[in-house]
Amino acid sequence: GFLSLQGHVVRNWKVRWFVLLQDKLLYYKIEGGKKEPSPKGRILLDGCTITCPCLEYENRPLLIKLKTKTNTDYFLECCSREERDSWALDITGAIHAGHPVQVQELHRMKNSFKLLENISLHNIVERMYDSSTGIKLTRNLDQGNRYKETFTGSALVDWLISNSFAVSRFEAVTLASMLMDENFIRPVGVRSTEATRSSDPSEKFLDDSTALYMFAESSKKNTSSKEEVHFNISELSGTIVKQGFLVKQGHKRKNWKVRKFVLRADPAFLHYYDPTKEDNKPVGGFSLRGCLVSALEDNGVPAGVKGNVQGNLFKIITKNDIHYYIQASSKAERVQWIEAIKPLT
Repeated sequence: GFLSLQGHVVRNWKVRWFVLLQDKLLYYKIEGGKKEPSPKGRILLDGCTITCPCLEYENRPLLIKLKTKTNTDYFLECCSREERDSWALDITGAIHAGHPVQVQELHRMKNSFKLLENISLHNIVERMYDSSTGIKLTRNLDQGNRYKETFTGSALVDWLISNSFAVSRFEAVTLASMLMDENFIRPVGVRSTEATRSSDPSEKFLDDSTALYMFAESSKKNTSSKEEVHFNISELSGTIVKQGFLVKQGHKRKNWKVRKFVLRADPAFLHYYDPTKEDNKPVGGFSLRGCLVSALEDNGVPAGVKGNVQGNLFKIITKNDIHYYIQASSKAERVQWIEAIKPLT
């Protein structure tokens, strides 16, 4: 699948197509909407160590760090927390494929619950407030409301694991629930607030990238409209339905670029982002109301498509008759995207 990879010389970010084998991770360059036949590079997994979550880059919270036995660092960025954890689990399994005892221990730790002895919630909160190593506070939108100095549920879980306060996501969620019960943090927004009404204690705190929280004494939402926003606030305030890497044909040069697509509902919008950029702002997007979406034939090059691009294509036509040509990585993924988009049109 697609992942963003940081270069070793220029330190810029490029999207590559990754293939995980038993002893190595290959990555390929995408040119003209097609994967090049030979890999651009490889990461040998023998003796490799993996860090996930990796919080070394403030603007890139969905990183996996691989350190080879020759001390070469590779930073891989995923589209979502679920995708990151899935890749991390598969890579970890490949690294320890020859060590079944370690694999069993990893699965045991995943669902274990053992809080650190003599743990102090006050100490955790003090660490969370640290300006350099603490939890990163950001502005977020929820149901049309803008909140400042917030963090997501999944970001807090990542931070707790990264700072060795927890060894599994299950344990980190339990610890985050304790912070909420003791009024160190509080939910903001619809999703996280509704979750607190659950009768199941394990479901009161959400390990989710759309659930918002803040420090209990933080100021309430700021609805000021003075700050410059490139896209209408309402466009970006909808519930995220689906997100992932897709290849999109440009409207002017007709070249193909990998973009991170985010599908939102209420209101229904599809935005796309440049994964090589540091800022998390859309480079384009459109309303899905009145749109037509359909799969394109895999035989030959469909009309309107430039280049020798074949397979897994679909087209979206907006109500203003703008045509978007998009390529998925597989037929199954194409079906998933079409089925997710159609109800929102």
